[in-house]
Amino acid sequence: MPIDAAKALAADPRHGDIGWDHKDIQLYHLGLGAGRPATDPDELRYTLESKLHVLPSFATVAGAGMAMMGGLAAPGIEINLADVLHGGQSIELHRPIPVKGSATSTARVAALYDKGKAAVVVLRTEVADADGPLWTSDAQIFVRGEGGFGGERGPSAKEELPERAPDRVEERHIREEQALLYRLSGDWNPLHADPEFAKTAGFDRPILHGLCSYGMTLKAVVDTVLGGDVSRVRAYRTRFAGIVFPGETLRIRMWREPGRVLVSVTAVEREDAPVLADTVVEHA
Repeated sequence: MPIDAAKALAADPRHGDIGWDHKDIQLYHLGLGAGRPATDPDELRYTLESKLHVLPSFATVAGAGMAMMGGLAAPGIEINLADVLHGGQSIELHRPIPVKGSATSTARVAALYDKGKAAVVVLRTEVADADGPLWTSDAQIFVRGEGGFGGERGPSAKEELPERAPDRVEERHIREEQALLYRLSGDWNPLHADPEFAKTAGFDRPILHGLCSYGMTLKAVVDTVLGGDVSRVRAYRTRFAGIVFPGETLRIRMWREPGRVLVSVTAVEREDAPVLADTVVEHA
């Protein structure tokens, strides 16, 4: 059987050492579209080493995807990567991420859910440095054709948006070359760069990384609702609801609630086609 849930869940965690410095942070921020205008003091917090802070979604690229690839190679999981989709992502921040750091990453399969015609593998990464825990990250991986193994269906992460108008709406244009820059942070999937490969996957051109949209959205929330203070972010989760292409524009709608911001993200040029859904930023 391609998925042996008991074996996968019982497998020993995978440990690895990761490290980063200001260059990794700056490259990640530039891949999200930071630095426009280049001399804006608010943007210099993302691009200039003497003023640098770290957007919490950097946690998804620290270690260059070790957790996701390692988790999918865990005992009990034998799947075709062509059947894999990144279904959702969440991070919990235990304290602000330092500009320079070295840490230990511990990755494991935290849960396996049976959706009937598909399986969902939850890959959990816990990162800690000498001072203690830094962040916990969950990637929800949707595997087509691998359901039916008799497991639980899993919880619903549905977030109902308020019926009132959003408190804030921001638009963020995706540069034509943005996916080429973002992939330098560690996601080398040719789907985001090679037109011929994209066609074999059913797209007429390369698509933007879902985690790039994820980071762009958090930046918009931090820069507006949270007053530019990255340290206020406590947790951030989303479901990847659709694709977006370089050259398009994200429309980011935000609703403020006590201790959190609800967010909806769509593609402007395709009649507000969904991009991110069930998106929540929890904050201090």
